[in-house]
Amino acid sequence: MFRKTNPVQVFIRNVVRLVIGIPLWLLLAFPFLRSAFMIGAPQVSGGKIFFGVVMTLFVLWIVNTIAKIFHILPEWERMVLLRLGKFAGVKGPGLFLIPPFIYSVARIIDIRIMTYEVKATKTLTRDNVPVDVTAAIELEVEDPEKAAIRVMDYWKTTEWASMEALKSTIGANDLRPLLSETDMIATGLKKEIDTAAMDFGINVRAVRITDVNAPPALVEELAVIARAERSAKAKEIEAEAEKVVATALAEASRTLATQDGAMELRQISALLEISKEESSTIIIYPSDSFAGKMTASATAGSQSSIQTKMQTQLVEGEET
Repeated sequence: MFRKTNPVQVFIRNVVRLVIGIPLWLLLAFPFLRSAFMIGAPQVSGGKIFFGVVMTLFVLWIVNTIAKIFHILPEWERMVLLRLGKFAGVKGPGLFLIPPFIYSVARIIDIRIMTYEVKATKTLTRDNVPVDVTAAIELEVEDPEKAAIRVMDYWKTTEWASMEALKSTIGANDLRPLLSETDMIATGLKKEIDTAAMDFGINVRAVRITDVNAPPALVEELAVIARAERSAKAKEIEAEAEKVVATALAEASRTLATQDGAMELRQISALLEISKEESSTIIIYPSDSFAGKMTASATAGSQSSIQTKMQTQLVEGEET
């Protein structure tokens, strides 16, 4: 990945070059080149000019070497150091000095959370359906030593591992889970990628399935199947509810049959419920009363005649 130059580090190194380089050049190289810069001075020999140029190059090398000792890293970067070719530690953030020749910088690693996309195109599911799946991978460098030493390019290696894990996950599942159970699929995919990336010092924080493209005809067929399953589930729930109601009614009937006066109380409760309706007329009489039966019949007959008369008037009105 591209790394921006730290302006503070560049400034400090330039200041070191000027503070050390100018006095050192005046001390070592300028005496041999003094005659070449002075007007009217005797001609200087070619050997002195050559030696002065060599000393100038030597001063520049010394100054650059000393300047590169100074390193400044921001909060999100870590430097992996080697001492005579062996791992010596991780530095950063802040200002620190690294002695030359003995210590060397293996790599400077960004430890911020990074996100990238992997796409699996025309990959067959377990039921032989070609799909295009896009997943977003969120990761961070957890161990800079492993990321710098155990793998040449941890970013590319993790990306390839993610691609392989995504394709194997698609091949191990049918189309329906890929469309409806994306969270569960993403969880399993995260575990698989994290297991592979752990060897490179990478921690996979999250995996999200962002897009699943399947043939439209198959998606419509799955929608029809899903609607049928929901309808069957609703009927099953309704049947279970009726079974519960029937069990409760049977239990209630047994209770009413065994308790004295329970049936009369139930009848009164039913009459109270019926009386709440505005158009209802309630006549209470003993079961063996002839007069009560006649009154009830007359009331029912009058109600029926009134309804018949109203229907006749409506019909005549429509004919008119």
